[in-house]
Amino acid sequence: MQLPEPYQQQAQAGQPTPGRPTDPVKEQARLIAAAVDEVLVEQATFHRDDAPLPAVGSAPPVPQPGRPPMSQRATDASALMLSGGAASLLVGGSASLVMLASGSADPVVCAVVLGAPTVLVLAIGRLVGRVKDTVEAAPAPVHNHFHRDVHQDQRSITTTTRGVIANTRTQTR
Repeated sequence: MQLPEPYQQQAQAGQPTPGRPTDPVKEQARLIAAAVDEVLVEQATFHRDDAPLPAVGSAPPVPQPGRPPMSQRATDASALMLSGGAASLLVGGSASLVMLASGSADPVVCAVVLGAPTVLVLAIGRLVGRVKDTVEAAPAPVHNHFHRDVHQDQRSITTTTRGVIANTRTQTR
């Protein structure tokens, strides 16, 4: 075991540290504490940063448990693929049972008859996606709140265009 440089010199010279008592028990305890400190410093395997974390900043995102982060469109497509896969598994299993039970069923007929639910699920999923896109694209409703007198102009403008040469007459009521 290697002691730090100042402690080695003191141990070899046998001289007391200035300002400290010459009690040999205390001196030995101090040397042991220095040796333990040195071993702990050499074996440090971590670093703790006690600085406060910023509320908003440039820190990278931390992956959360569960599904990986995706866009909403990718999440919707993933759910659609999972439901289509489950439906096709059920359809394929039932088709296999029908063919196995009958022994002479035509695979093409079974595929057409039993494949319809899968196509229906996919078509409904696509329809729901289009409706969702349409609703998201609609303008937000506007609510106006007035706290003073309001004057509403109720005039209507009517235009009429007649003839080979366009002659437009505008009437204001």
